[in-house]
Amino acid sequence: MAHFSVLTAGKLEAFWLWMNQTGWMKLQRLVVVLMICMALLWIVRLIGRAVRRAVDDGNNDVTSDAERRADTLGSVLNQLAWVLAAAFFVLTTLQEFGVNVGPLMAGAGIAGVALGFGAQSLVKDWISGFFILLENQFGVGDIISVDTGHTGTVERMTLRITQLRDAEGRAHYLPNGSISKVVVLSKDFARTQVDVVVPLDADVDQAMEMLRAVGRKLAEERPDLVLEPTEVLGVHSFDGSGIVLRTLTKVGPGKQWEVGRELRLRYLLAMRGAGLTVPLPESIVHHRSIPLEAVK
Repeated sequence: MAHFSVLTAGKLEAFWLWMNQTGWMKLQRLVVVLMICMALLWIVRLIGRAVRRAVDDGNNDVTSDAERRADTLGSVLNQLAWVLAAAFFVLTTLQEFGVNVGPLMAGAGIAGVALGFGAQSLVKDWISGFFILLENQFGVGDIISVDTGHTGTVERMTLRITQLRDAEGRAHYLPNGSISKVVVLSKDFARTQVDVVVPLDADVDQAMEMLRAVGRKLAEERPDLVLEPTEVLGVHSFDGSGIVLRTLTKVGPGKQWEVGRELRLRYLLAMRGAGLTVPLPESIVHHRSIPLEAVK
């Protein structure tokens, strides 16, 4: 036990001797490097916020294309800054403790080449993500449909993945290299299409004017949603159940579903008020009596 105490005391004495000679100086240097890294991260975040404020139009209800792009670029810049700051701090720490980072960098370069051949999909994801951001194809907050298999709101973007949140709340993580076709449903503006069925004997001109009046009233009440009054295109089709009138309304980006639901409700109430009811489909059933002898 006494031998262990002497050994421990000797190690502690050697440690404090090293700290007094060079340890405190190295620790101070690492603290300075850490502060520099934190300052760089803070500056990058300030730049992202400044860009966001510069493109802010003051309307909190509608997120413009420039605002979405600023959010996307700010997110990507913050992630890149964290990676670079962590790598710089680790390399500086190794160098301070006498580790020669030259061979390490050379080995990392060779390993990077080897990984490049084995991780071609990862490189493809990064390149695709870079061009998505450069060309401003879509950004955070946009509603997109990817390859007709994934539809939702873009919640997060990096150079490697795009995260979508669909209508049921499920998160989809899509590698950027796998995205080949994108349909942006909230770019600048959208259109909502609503079909209304009226009876065959209804006055078509009067019904179309009623639909226009409903669209005009909604545009006056909700100018933040409806950009232009409803356009009634006319008779789309007709069959035994009634005449189908098609309407088209220009709305704000991503508002086509909300406006469509509101228009359907108002159309229904207006049709009931005008006495326009669609007849229910009828079924004709033929009964044929069979003699009892034939059954036997």
